[in-house]
Amino acid sequence: MSVLFCCCVSPSEDNDERQPLLHTKPSKSAKPESARQPRSAPTVRQSGRLVPKRVGLIDLDQRFSDVAVTFNQQQESYDAMKERIISLRRTYDCNNDSNLTLTECVRKIKEEHKDSWCVTMVMKGYDFSLSVVPLRSAVEGEESPPSRLRLAQEELWAISQGAKVISAAGTKLQELIGWLLSGAERMAEQVREAAPTHQDRCRLEENLIETMQEVRRARELSLSYRQRAGEVQTEAAQVAGLD
Repeated sequence: MSVLFCCCVSPSEDNDERQPLLHTKPSKSAKPESARQPRSAPTVRQSGRLVPKRVGLIDLDQRFSDVAVTFNQQQESYDAMKERIISLRRTYDCNNDSNLTLTECVRKIKEEHKDSWCVTMVMKGYDFSLSVVPLRSAVEGEESPPSRLRLAQEELWAISQGAKVISAAGTKLQELIGWLLSGAERMAEQVREAAPTHQDRCRLEENLIETMQEVRRARELSLSYRQRAGEVQTEAAQVAGLD
């Protein structure tokens, strides 16, 4: 049996708005799916916090809130990790390639301090760091590495911790979002049944549609953040393996 929404918008607009949430099949008289895709496909923002709208059900509102908190934390960690990499590359003038990679920077750090310090990348589990050991004959009397070298250690450690947080959040998000997407039709029915008035029903249905679109955006961005964090960890392991 077809599921009908309230008539707050015109029929054509209603079909377009429900398409991302309910995935209803077009009728025989409708235009082919390929002809409607450019118009109905939602625009995915490439950044921005996830702020879900309330749908009037405590359990669902809490689930959307859990997704938002986890995603926003992951996004903040990703932005911080990216800025740390940029800062490290800027400090050691690692601009020979356009990618946010660490290999060139570690090589330049070693080269700059090779006469006084033995610098190596160390990997333990998912943690990586820069080990700095003085060459006694060259730095006799010095108690700590120079400020630039200490900064490099701090940046790499922060990058390591950020990558771990991003990966862990990505795993949790895929579970949370997977549950929501698998129950889209059930949630829509629950929202309709719980709405006390016709006006509330229209408003809450719109909130659900918009929030589900935002959840899909979060899923795609989260996957890209997790992939980048994994690439950073893999690169660090490769650099450590060469030392």
